[in-house]
Parts: sequence; structure tokens; C-alpha cells
Amino acid sequence: GMSAESYYTSPSALAAYLLLHYGGESDHPMGDFLPNGATRFPSACVHQTFDRKLGKNASRALDLECAVGRSAFELSTFCDEVIGIDASSVFIEAANRLKRGDALVCEVPAQGVLTSPWKAVAPQTARRDRVAFEVGDAQALRRDLGTFDVVLLANLLCRLPDPRACLRQLPALVRPGGQLVITTPSTWREDYTPRAAWLGGYEDAQGPVRTLQGLHRALEPTFSLVKRLDLPLALREHERKYEVIIAEASVGRRAA
Repeated sequence: GMSAESYYTSPSALAAYLLLHYGGESDHPMGDFLPNGATRFPSACVHQTFDRKLGKNASRALDLECAVGRSAFELSTFCDEVIGIDASSVFIEAANRLKRGDALVCEVPAQGVLTSPWKAVAPQTARRDRVAFEVGDAQALRRDLGTFDVVLLANLLCRLPDPRACLRQLPALVRPGGQLVITTPSTWREDYTPRAAWLGGYEDAQGPVRTLQGLHRALEPTFSLVKRLDLPLALREHERKYEVIIAEASVGRRAA
């Protein structure tokens, strides 16, 4: 297949991600066959994980690897300021156009060379003025981002060459008492991440190590696990073919 780099900048990836982020029920004619909620994953990453007790005081949020921006827009309904960062300038450009209020018209694959035109717009509930999008490297973030009440990493870690380098930055980014939401399908592959850098999916002297254990090792005692849940995601390839992923979500709280 394509390299990760070329896939994430292709028009087909942009259309698939825009559909995942902004599509409604009517945009998924076969949606009844998919796991419940799988076409609303970027929204669920916020609304199913977010602890409202902590949330009512949340003023700043960071969405790391925000893709085309839906989770960042959802965070804007709680938070005064949201920063969305992604490695793909194509995705960030799309997110910025939606922030400006533009409608993005794209062609969604139907069958063979047939496509159906479809229009993505930012959700009406979003407080678009509160959101800023920028291109950045999740393993080497700019030093002047400041601190956040909520940091979201959705399906990012198993696509990084060095996930621990990304995680090492988090204690400095999350305020005491703040929330860290990590979702991952744990698709560890050597073409993305050298085996020595995997957080899970391997054996050590003590036996099998899974990603959640690897996250514990990397983040405790700075963060404690508040809850764990499964969130389905369906990425459309064409009208009768979806890639279905069940991401494991964990919510951590920064020690006060």
C-alpha cells in the first residue's frame, strides 16, 4: 500500500476523514450494519470520556493529532480555548477552512470509479472562535504551548516512530488535576514504529505486555487511570466497505 505519509495527504484520505468527522447518519446508508456510534468516533472521544465534574472548570484543551478537527470543535463547547495540532498540513488546511465557516465539498467513494459528492461543515454547536489549528510534530511540540486542563491523543501513538517521546511531554502540558484522554487501536507495526519503541503487543521477561500496561509504565505516578472504555470507529473505503476499529480509550488524571 501507500506509505503513511502519502496516504494522509491523498484526496481519498481527506474525504474519508471528513466523512468520519462530519458525516451524519444519512451520509452512511449502510450505517445500520456498523457498530453503534462507529461513525461518530471523533465526537465520542470527547463526549464519552470527558468528566464533567472536572470539565466545568476546563479552560484550555489540546487535541494532539486532531486530523480534520471534529474533536477540537466538540471541546470548544466546554473550553474557552482549544488548540488542534496535526502533522498533516492537508488536514489542518481543511480544519481551518471549516473554522472559517466554509463548506468543504468532497467526493466520497461509492463503487469503482463512482463517487457521491458530499459537503462537510463544522457542527453548529462549535464555538469556532475558540479553536486554533496548526501543523506540528506530536513528538516535538513547540515549547510555548502552555498548560491544559484536557489533552486528547486519539489514535496517534501506534503511528509514531517514538511514542514514548510524545508521552514524555505530557506532564509539562497537563495541569494538576487535569485530564489526559488517550485512545488507541494498538495496531503496532514495524513500518510505523520500531519494535523496541512499541508500548505493547510484545513479550518481556514477565510475559505479554499490552498497550494499557505500557501506558501505565510510561505515565504513572504522574497520571492515574480514572476510567477505561471501548470506542468503535468506522472509516469508509467505499459504500459497502468500511475499516472497523475498536479503540481502547483511557482517561487519566494528573496528580494534583
